[in-house]
Amino acid sequence: MDTPAKENYFFQKIVVIVGSALFIMKIVAWQLTQSVAILTDTLESISNVAAGLFSLYSLYISSKPKDRDHPYGHGKIEFISAGIEGSLITVAGILIIYKSVSDIFHVQVIRKLDYGIVLIVIAGLVNYVLGVGAVKKGKKNKSLALISGGEHLKTDTYSTIGLVIGLFVMYVFKIYWLDSIIALIFSLIIIFTGVKIIRKSLAGIMDEADEELITQLVDILNKNRNPNWIDIHNVRFIKYGSSLHLDCHLTLPWYFNLREAHKELDKLNKIIVDNFGNSFEMFVHVDDCREVISCKICKKDSCPYRKYLFDNEIKWTKENIQIDKHHKLDK
Repeated sequence: MDTPAKENYFFQKIVVIVGSALFIMKIVAWQLTQSVAILTDTLESISNVAAGLFSLYSLYISSKPKDRDHPYGHGKIEFISAGIEGSLITVAGILIIYKSVSDIFHVQVIRKLDYGIVLIVIAGLVNYVLGVGAVKKGKKNKSLALISGGEHLKTDTYSTIGLVIGLFVMYVFKIYWLDSIIALIFSLIIIFTGVKIIRKSLAGIMDEADEELITQLVDILNKNRNPNWIDIHNVRFIKYGSSLHLDCHLTLPWYFNLREAHKELDKLNKIIVDNFGNSFEMFVHVDDCREVISCKICKKDSCPYRKYLFDNEIKWTKENIQIDKHHKLDK
C-alpha cells in the first residue's frame, strides 16, 4: 500500500472498532429504556458497523496496484461499498418505520430514560468527532469510502441531537407516546441519507462527471494558464477510488517538435499533481493549432507563424472544456 492508502485503511480500522463499541453502548441504552426511539439509533448503528467493515475491505482492495485484469486499478470497489452502505441504511430506516407505526397503537413502558439520554449523548459526540476526522482524511486522500462513511457519521450525530431533544421532552413531561413519533421522524431522515449515498455510488460506477472536481480543475488551469496552451477541450475527469484519471485534448503550436510538446505536458502534469496529489494519472491527446480559428484566441506573442491578430481569449469553464471540439470565437 502507498502512504495515503495505508492512512485510509488505518483510519477505517479505528472507525470500525469505535463503531462496534458505540453499538454495544446503544444496545445497553435500549435495554435500559425500552425506547423505540433509542432502538432507531441502535439499528442505524448496525448499518454503521456493517458498512464500516465493507469500507475496510474496499479500502484494502482499492489499494492494490493495477494489474493485467484491472488496468485502471481496483478503486471502483469503493463505489460498491458506498452503495451497500446506503442500502443498509435505507433498509434500517424502513424497519424502524414499521416498528414505530406498530408501537403507536401499543405504547411501550419507558424506564430509566435519564441513563439512556446520557449514553446516547456520549455516542453522538464520539460519532461526530469520528465523522469529522473521516471526512477530513477522505478529502485529503481522495477516498469516497472515508468521505461517505464520515458524512454518514456526522448526519447520525445531527439526528442524535434531535433524538436527545425529543427524549428530554419525554423525560420531563412524561409524554411517552412521543417515543414512536420521534422514531418515525428520524427513520425518514435515515432513509434520505441512505438514498443519497446510493445515488453517489451509482454516479461513480457510471462514471458520471464530477462537477466539483471539474470546477477545481478549471480554476487551477485558468490560474496557471500557459501561452503555449492555446486550447484545452474534451476533458474527462474520473475517480477510481482514491485515484484520479484525467483525459483531455491540449492544443499546442503546430510547429512544436515532440520534445517541446512533451515539456508542456510535463508542466501540465506538475500543476495537476501539485493540486490533486500523486494518486493521479493523465492521458493527453495533443492537437496542432488551426490558423483560422486558433490565431485569434492565441496569446503567444513570440509565434513566428501567426496569420491572424489576437482578438480575444476564451476563458475555460467547466462547460466548454468538456466539449469535444476546438474552441473558437463566435464572430
